[in-house]
Amino acid sequence: MASSSSSSSIQCSVWVPSLLNTNTNTNTIHFLSLKPNSITFSSSFSSSLTRIRIRASSSSPTVEEAAMSIDNLRRFINLNSGKWNGSFYQFDSSGNMLQQLSTKLSASSYGEDELMSLIQTLYIKQPSSSTSISGDDNDAEWAEYKIKETNMFTVDKYQQIGFFPSEKAFALRYQTAGMLETVLRQGVLGEDDTGEESPRNLKLPSRRPSVVCENCLYSLERDMRARAFHILEPRGTVDMLIVFLEERSDGAPPLLESSRDVKSRIIPFLGKWKGHSITKRSGVYGSTITNADTVVLHEMDNNGQLIQAQYQTIWLHLMEVIR
Repeated sequence: MASSSSSSSIQCSVWVPSLLNTNTNTNTIHFLSLKPNSITFSSSFSSSLTRIRIRASSSSPTVEEAAMSIDNLRRFINLNSGKWNGSFYQFDSSGNMLQQLSTKLSASSYGEDELMSLIQTLYIKQPSSSTSISGDDNDAEWAEYKIKETNMFTVDKYQQIGFFPSEKAFALRYQTAGMLETVLRQGVLGEDDTGEESPRNLKLPSRRPSVVCENCLYSLERDMRARAFHILEPRGTVDMLIVFLEERSDGAPPLLESSRDVKSRIIPFLGKWKGHSITKRSGVYGSTITNADTVVLHEMDNNGQLIQAQYQTIWLHLMEVIR
C-alpha cells in the first residue's frame, strides 16, 4: 500500500508569566559572533523593536487571541496593505552579509468576511545587463513576483500564520524558498540569469528546505517593519538568514546601519524570555498539535558571542485520526 504524508511546523510565541519546573528539555546554541563590522538595525528602529518585545511580554495574549479569526484576518490584511519600499539583505549562517538589494511591495485586498483575500506583488530591482548600453539608474528594470494569496483557507492549510494584533507582529511558514530564490536571481543576476542551478558568486537557498519561516515585527513609532526569514537545510542546519527592512512610504527605502557599537544594541534583548509555542503537523492519517512552554535565555560570553539556550516543556494533542 502506497501512502504519502506532509509535515509542516511553525513556532508562534505567546508570552506568559509562568515558569517551567518539570519535564524540561535544554538546548544551547552558539548563535552568532558580534563583530565590529556587523550589520545592525539603526538605533531608532532597534529601540522600537525593543518596545514591541516588552509590550508582548506584559500583555500575555492567549493562544485563542493569536488564532486567525475573520476579525484577525481583517486586521492582518489592513496591517500589510499599502505600498512598501524596502531593502533586502542576505546573510550566511554566521551573520556575514552576502547580498543587498532594493525591493518594492504592493499589497491590497478584495472580498469580504470569510472571502477576504490579501494579494501581494513583489518588485525586485534588477542590475544592469552585461549587454545593456545605458548605465542610468533611472532606467533600471524591476522584476515582478506574485506572492501566494492569503485568505481563511491558506492561513490554516499552507501558511499557518500566528498573528498577534496588539504587538503588530506575526509569524508564518512557507512550503518552499521559491520567492526568496527569485529575489536573489532577479536582484543579482537579472537578465543575465541563464537558469543555472548553482550560479557563481551567488548562494541560493536549498531547493528542499526543511523549514522556511518568516517573523515580522513592526515599529511602534514609524510605519516601518522588519521581516526576517530563517531557512534550514534538509538536514536541519541553518542555511541562511534574510531580512526585508521596509517602510510604507514613497521615499527612499530604509537601510540597515553598520556600526561598531554592536554590543550595546543587543543588550536590550539579553535575558530570559518566557513563552508558549504551538507546532502543527499534518499527514495522510491525521494531524497533531504539539504545545510547549518555552524559556529562551540570551547571554553574551567574554568573546562577544551571543549564546542562546532553549528550555521547553512539551505535551502532545492528537487532533484527528483518519482510519
